Amino acid sequence: MGGGPTPKIVGTVWGLLVLNTLGSAGAKTIVPLPRSLIQMVTMGALVAAFALALAVNLRLRIRASAYVFLLTLLLVTSVISSANLESGFGALFRCARLALFVGTLWLLSRWWDGDLTFVRHHIRMYFAVLGSVAVGLVASPGAALPDLYGGRLVGALWPLTPPQIGQYAAVIIGLTVLLLLGRRTDRVSAAVVIVPSLVLLALTHTRTATLGLFLGLALAIGSLLLTSAAARRFFSWAVLCATVAAVGFASLLQAWFLRGQSKENFSSLTGRAKVWDALLAAPRTAGQKWFGMGLGDKSFGGLPIDNSWLAVYNEQGLVGVTLVAAIIIVLGGVALLRPPSLERACAIFLISYCAIASYTEAGLGDASPYLLHLALAASLLAAPAAAAPLTTLPPRHIPRWARRSEVP
Repeated sequence: MGGGPTPKIVGTVWGLLVLNTLGSAGAKTIVPLPRSLIQMVTMGALVAAFALALAVNLRLRIRASAYVFLLTLLLVTSVISSANLESGFGALFRCARLALFVGTLWLLSRWWDGDLTFVRHHIRMYFAVLGSVAVGLVASPGAALPDLYGGRLVGALWPLTPPQIGQYAAVIIGLTVLLLLGRRTDRVSAAVVIVPSLVLLALTHTRTATLGLFLGLALAIGSLLLTSAAARRFFSWAVLCATVAAVGFASLLQAWFLRGQSKENFSSLTGRAKVWDALLAAPRTAGQKWFGMGLGDKSFGGLPIDNSWLAVYNEQGLVGVTLVAAIIIVLGGVALLRPPSLERACAIFLISYCAIASYTEAGLGDASPYLLHLALAASLLAAPAAAAPLTTLPPRHIPRWARRSEVP
């Protein structure tokens, strides 16, 4: 049965999900915002998203989705791991948040028809977020480029960290480039999104987002090479420009990439490796190994884990790691089995980006932008819903007495 035209309110629901996943921790803003107020706004956005999704889908019509089903299993695992309260009552609160997040995705799945509707919602909302970052940069350059973060760009109006800004910029740049190659947007509209986003990405000095953008785009455009002349031309020019940049600006690129760090600090991934080693060496019971410690703040020993796989292992155990791996494998497998198309290329970009970023960023085990990116990929890979068959009315029955009274 067809999902029908997508109501405009669905775009609002998607935007509220984006707002919820912005987080509440980050740099100091121009106008100090209490963390409790930020959490109230983000949680309120999620509750509003669920309520609106339910209001627009009162009949609870959903589509089968392996992605959301696996997320539901991850939610069950999270509840089991959090029930013993090893991570405190905050773990149960995070479970409730994840439940609302997954429930909203189930309600939205009705309109996942493999088209680009949700891609446009995604780009618009994250471009608005980057717009707030740009306004903060213009209003107070000192607050937007603080020494605390080594002069890297942060959110001065809303507390956003450099990796967050870099992630949002990279994702919408990649999706907009693919829309341009597929002739689903014009050059002026694409430039309005791509150029300022590239500037903001450069100012964040975020290596993970930059690598994810280029590698993800390479895989996505590679999937179009056999069917798109525009993709072949873009790929050829991209290779040429990359070669020239690597030769002519090698020292400048190296300085940007190292961010003034020593080779020792760079080789330890800015200290991440020490946290990872300590996490893996920590003693655990059998239950903690399989189900983890419960949903927490993605830290270990007071330091951020900054690795999705180890964060999931710490909070949801080996069962959680298996489910997250299944999500990546299932989405990637479905993408490879689909015929070449722009929608498939966008999905490949999103899956690739999330897989690459998972090595130095946490988020695949809890409500986060990464799960929202993968939800977008799942919507792109959904088979178009078949149109509802026309209903044929049964032949009208004429009573015998009426037939007798008919005038010949």
